[in-house]
Amino acid sequence: MPRHHYGDLLALIAVARERNFTRAAAQLDISQSMLSSRIRALEARLGVRLLTRTTRSVAVTQAGQYLLAEITPRLADIEAELQKTIAGDAAPAGNVRITATDHAIDTLLWPRLAPLLQAYPQLHLELNDDYARNDIVQGRFDFGVRLGDGLDKDTSAIRIGPDLRFAIVAAPAYLMRRREPVTPEDLLQHDCIALRLAGGGCYAWELKQGSRELNVRVPSRLVFNGVYPMLRAVLSAHGLAYLPEDLARPHLEEGRLQPVLEGWWRTFPGYHLFFARQHEPPQALQVVINTLRYTG
Repeated sequence: MPRHHYGDLLALIAVARERNFTRAAAQLDISQSMLSSRIRALEARLGVRLLTRTTRSVAVTQAGQYLLAEITPRLADIEAELQKTIAGDAAPAGNVRITATDHAIDTLLWPRLAPLLQAYPQLHLELNDDYARNDIVQGRFDFGVRLGDGLDKDTSAIRIGPDLRFAIVAAPAYLMRRREPVTPEDLLQHDCIALRLAGGGCYAWELKQGSRELNVRVPSRLVFNGVYPMLRAVLSAHGLAYLPEDLARPHLEEGRLQPVLEGWWRTFPGYHLFFARQHEPPQALQVVINTLRYTG
């Protein structure tokens, strides 16, 4: 395969993963115009449309999805073999420190990274549960995890999870004694369960309906610094909570929770792993990047 074909396929994977040409171009360290040119050239050679572009988003066509399903695992295998060749027989070793939220650790990091401890006995992991917007260099972390809309421009980042929607939920017992909110302003008359951020303030609920966006600082009788105690509190009918939908979904399906103001639930770009830019990451860091990279 000609070298430029390989580069065009990597460009397609990056755009499909990020759903955004600007972020994909930054990851590939090329201009946005060059990235667009590569995608157009690939589509011209194949004679099919791979991506659907609008002014706000990028979506993968059915033909693009088929191609990605075929090539992504093969290119990942090639990359893994290249890394193995470069590194020789030495296995990844050393300490890898990651700061992330409890939800990201529980749903993405630990399930994927746990097998590495058995595969590489000299590899050591530290997962730091924190809602702070940490300076990873100052904190001596190798990686941080953050939703894609909160990334700093001076760091490298890869997507490690799908888009994430947040849901406002309440227990049926709570809604039996309190009138259900019908507008975001009604939240101010309710007991809400808040999330304390590391900087001292509480997280303002970020809501969106169509083009209208609101940040609501809700009244709170209960405050926690993690989403799992918030979930337990809302299940116990102590008020309304704003939680990752995947965390609330099993309880919504079983009727233990009810949706509130569902038309205002907001979707965020998924979790990203971010790290200080470096020309060639050490092998231990590279194996973590390869393991966490999202290809869905």
